[in-house]
Amino acid sequence: MPLVLRHDSQGISTLTLNRPETLNALSPALFVELRAHIDAIKAKPDEIGCVILCGKGRSFSAGNDLKAIQAGEQAPSRYYQAETLEALESLPQVVIAAIQGHCYTGSLELALACDLLIAAESARFADTHGKWAMAPTWGMTQRLPRRIGLNNAKMMMYTGKVYRGADAVELGLVNEVVSDEALMEHCMELALTITANSWHTLRADKMLVNAGLEKSYKDGLRFERENSPGPGPDMAERLKGGI
Repeated sequence: MPLVLRHDSQGISTLTLNRPETLNALSPALFVELRAHIDAIKAKPDEIGCVILCGKGRSFSAGNDLKAIQAGEQAPSRYYQAETLEALESLPQVVIAAIQGHCYTGSLELALACDLLIAAESARFADTHGKWAMAPTWGMTQRLPRRIGLNNAKMMMYTGKVYRGADAVELGLVNEVVSDEALMEHCMELALTITANSWHTLRADKMLVNAGLEKSYKDGLRFERENSPGPGPDMAERLKGGI
């Protein structure tokens, strides 16, 4: 049985974590399948314009598979999981995380590697590294402060507090909260809205924003000027059609 399902439609690729019996716990084997899908999608920027990452069943993911850790299951390399999240984050396509139920620790780190986070009313967010005497290695200490600010990130990391969807919106952790029943339909509509724009511009926006985060304000401005790819091949058609 595949641990990650992929379905492509209308230029949108939906990746579904497929371990509902474990609340989609992130085992090393699941990461291997996820990485394969990410690499395949990266190779098709003209066929796939947006990605939706979701979990089957009642949870997005309960986080790292602690039972797999206890059983000695290992990833192909020491930093494989962290590098997989970096590969997801660096996809040229916009990535939407559709989150219901648990989104704890490792799965929160997974969600933070996505561009947009849409939460269902049932969604719950927490960083529980401290509960299990574990230290982050998948990017929590870097992505969370950049997403919600240093003070909010420290509060979330130091306390292990669980945040509901509405609280997560106030923090800036997620973009929107919708009903559980509407989650996937809403994310598909959002993806279609995004992909109605020029894919050339979408790729440029993501590249320039992500690269700019690593630079000072002035260096970021310079990087944008010097590295913007300019007008896309569909510009003339869009202007002619008044899109």
